[in-house]
Amino acid sequence: MTDEPVTDDALPGEGLEDLLRRLAPQVLGAVVRRYGHFDAAEDAVQEALLAAALKWPEEMPENPRGWLITVASRRLTDLLRGEQARRRREDTAARWELTEEWTVSEGASDDSLVLLFMCCHPALSPASQIALTLRAVGGLTTAEIARAFLVPEATMTRRISRAKRAVKESRVPFRLPSEADRAERLGAVLHTLYLIFNEGYASTSGPDLQRTELSAEAIRLARMVRRALPEDGEVAGLLALMLLTDARRPARTGPDGAPVPMAEQDRSAWNAAYITEGTALIGEVLPRGAPGPYQLQAAIAALHDEAPSAAETDWTQIVALYELLLHVSDGPVERLNHAVAVAMVRGAPAGLELLGRLRDDRRIAGDDRFHTVRAHLLEMSGDAAAAREAYEAAARRTTSLPRRRFLNARIARLPAD
Repeated sequence: MTDEPVTDDALPGEGLEDLLRRLAPQVLGAVVRRYGHFDAAEDAVQEALLAAALKWPEEMPENPRGWLITVASRRLTDLLRGEQARRRREDTAARWELTEEWTVSEGASDDSLVLLFMCCHPALSPASQIALTLRAVGGLTTAEIARAFLVPEATMTRRISRAKRAVKESRVPFRLPSEADRAERLGAVLHTLYLIFNEGYASTSGPDLQRTELSAEAIRLARMVRRALPEDGEVAGLLALMLLTDARRPARTGPDGAPVPMAEQDRSAWNAAYITEGTALIGEVLPRGAPGPYQLQAAIAALHDEAPSAAETDWTQIVALYELLLHVSDGPVERLNHAVAVAMVRGAPAGLELLGRLRDDRRIAGDDRFHTVRAHLLEMSGDAAAAREAYEAAARRTTSLPRRRFLNARIARLPAD
């Protein structure tokens, strides 16, 4: 599978809604770059998108992006003129007339990337970065974002409004960060996309295990960053990680929506195209040396996906990769996964010993994932009573209904005391 081309025209099989969602960040980026005024520009673009949804079914313009930029810019000019009139600065707005030539020739393709960097401004909290990215770059409505994160729409509206205000007050210029700032800002962008993907792939709460619209949006945005920064190994690594992980999605849930462990999944249902693309990506960048955390995680995911069966998984190589990963990203989740891999190679007691070192780590010790892994390893070791206790602890802590069903099913299959 190759990256979709950057084009103003509808792609094969692309509906009107998908076309508008793809063009929205390009249009917003072009308008913000020209005028600034992020808040007002976003409102103007939304009005342009609404106008397009009403008019385009009857007649599609030759240059859809230029049409949207023109309409949004005229609406923004009206908004600015009204505001400036109140401030007696009508003459400034009058000089901001948009020419048709500009709508066609400007609005460079990297505007979406600039907009993504702006939404991931370090002045914003991770939650605000995610919300603003999904709103401005992803094109999701506030209601859709609120539904994805299980909060009232009014709450999400306030969160996004605060994020917009913070961006405005930061006076960050609408351009890609300087080389000196690029690494830090790119790190925030990739982390935001990683969090969006994870929330879509394994929802932290609610009735569904997966929210495919979020994981799909994260992959789309990662492709966009990859097109703009094709030489960056971590960008490629993150995209590969998403593809290789999402490839398993069709087999991850049972009929009742509960998760199916990887060892029990029907591998023939995995997305072969994603696996091929993801392994090719990671195979391309790993030989460059000094891999970052996303590249190492993608390499681990590739080993899982390429194994013909769970029994044939190269756990020894996975342990080695996790030990490399711990040198560059020594977090509690990485250590948790490392413990599982070690248990698969050296036995459950070795994995449990590593888990014991995490019991005092407040970042993970109270998390249902810690207790789930501990329960699994205790079950592997033959200690059914302790495994039951750990599964029960995990079930009490999870806020995901499918995961709770899974954990309760695991408890039920254990032999009675």
